[in-house]
Amino acid sequence: MLQFLFDTDHLTLYDHRNAAVVQKYNRQPVQTVGISAVTVQEYLKGRFAVLNRHPSGPLHVQASSRLVASVQLLQKFPIALYDQAADNQYQQLRTVHRRIGAQDLKIAAVALVNRVTLLTRNRRDFSQIARLALDDWSV
Repeated sequence: MLQFLFDTDHLTLYDHRNAAVVQKYNRQPVQTVGISAVTVQEYLKGRFAVLNRHPSGPLHVQASSRLVASVQLLQKFPIALYDQAADNQYQQLRTVHRRIGAQDLKIAAVALVNRVTLLTRNRRDFSQIARLALDDWSV
């Protein structure tokens, strides 16, 4: 059962084998740490942007390899959907928190709807959101 949700930054830390994040992840029961569909979108968006900038050649080959590695990484995690309940929560958050980015608000909405702890280093923004449980595994 899902208990924790990596934000995009924590997923990147995990992907880059940050010792603290990997160690804490490894102590959790299987399938309790997930990612949101919003994080999937953010993670792959960057990969596709590089592919589009380099339509062929060595940089395209490298970018293609990174895309496949990212897809394989994403498959390790349960994915919490950005569904209608999350969108409703996002719409409410957006009216209150205009200075927080849309993607962060969507990730927060998914965490709130699923009643899980969001794993993030971005306490400045996320701590403004009432009822959102936070933790930072990078420390």
